[in-house]
Amino acid sequence: MKRIFPFVSIIVLSVLAACNGQKETNKASEMEVEVQNTLDISRASGTITISLEELEASFPEAEAYAVYSGMQEIPHQLIKEGPNAGLMILIEEIEAEETQKLTVKGISKDSASSFPKRTQAELSIKEGGEWKGREYIGGSFKNVDSLRVPDEHTDHSWYIRYEGPGWESDLVGYRFYLDWRNATDVFGKTTTDMVLQNAGQDGFDSYHELSDWGMDVLKVGKSLGIGSPAYFDGEKAIRIDSTDSINSKILANGAIYSSVKTNYYGWSVSDKKLDITSFYSIHAGSRLTHHHIDFEGNTDNLATGIGKADSAKIYTSKGSSEAFGYIVTYGRQSLNNDKLGLAVLFPSEALKQITADQYSDIVVLTPQHNAVDYYFLAAWELEKEGITTEEDFLKYVENTARELASPLVVTIKK
Repeated sequence: MKRIFPFVSIIVLSVLAACNGQKETNKASEMEVEVQNTLDISRASGTITISLEELEASFPEAEAYAVYSGMQEIPHQLIKEGPNAGLMILIEEIEAEETQKLTVKGISKDSASSFPKRTQAELSIKEGGEWKGREYIGGSFKNVDSLRVPDEHTDHSWYIRYEGPGWESDLVGYRFYLDWRNATDVFGKTTTDMVLQNAGQDGFDSYHELSDWGMDVLKVGKSLGIGSPAYFDGEKAIRIDSTDSINSKILANGAIYSSVKTNYYGWSVSDKKLDITSFYSIHAGSRLTHHHIDFEGNTDNLATGIGKADSAKIYTSKGSSEAFGYIVTYGRQSLNNDKLGLAVLFPSEALKQITADQYSDIVVLTPQHNAVDYYFLAAWELEKEGITTEEDFLKYVENTARELASPLVVTIKK
């Protein structure tokens, strides 16, 4: 068995049915999967992933897949690209120390089921207008799969709807500014429906005001917002603010998983240039965004964090082998003066230091094999059946930190 981190592409142990030591001569018609929760707490809306290699080896003729718990088909999604590539399966609930048994089958594309849409990712730009200096005048918004950011584009160019790509689950939404700011923001939701398609359609930032679906709840300014990537120079966090070019792509826009990939070419920082590939992803039933970053070039750190707010308390943990570390803030720090909890979580072995600058509370991480992984989340008190107290939010973060350090254990039997 192999313990695996949520959202990370996995290769799980295969236990072959052949008992005579010889290789199988016939491919299995189905795959049995055991999922174990080793923690003493129940878990909701977790995921496991069967690797593309395992699927190809087990079902070489399959066009699609079906996943069953007993006789009930459960939500799943095939992800073909990125660090989480594979067959992602949503485990809606698993009790403390419980083991669940699932069955995976290879099927035809025509037989594949669809599931309610509980995640979304989108990137929307204007067409039919024209650039006048640094502003895009006229035109209407259209969703696109990818974008090479125009050289003219900057903050408040009115070219990209809500100024960058967005992604959401049924619990919360996020976006980042696809310009020199490169900072991540939060959309609080009052509904479990998908809402990003409604934000910014009037061509301006009306989403800063409370509407029937929610609002932008975080003031980013010069800070790291929540979970924005940066470099810490010993005194301050430097966001990805100077690059040769930027390409962004909607990598997945599915029922249970959505992801945004962004390439930053020639990030000038600390007397060097780096090429960065960023993957933001989210899954159904979760507030967590997973941020995976690959580097080309050498850097001694990757920083991230949370924007400071005078009205918020801060809590930190360096983590351990049993729980991720975290930075947490909680208080009346939303743009609507509501209670808002923010957290960044990271593996303890990657921690370099927890610090701060004028605008942000910061965690500095050491890249491992030219890559960094961390998570962030937000919880707004006006969410539908959301978290409304500091005590409950801290407990939620601590449980999440334990879950990240002890992912569901998966065993495959053929």
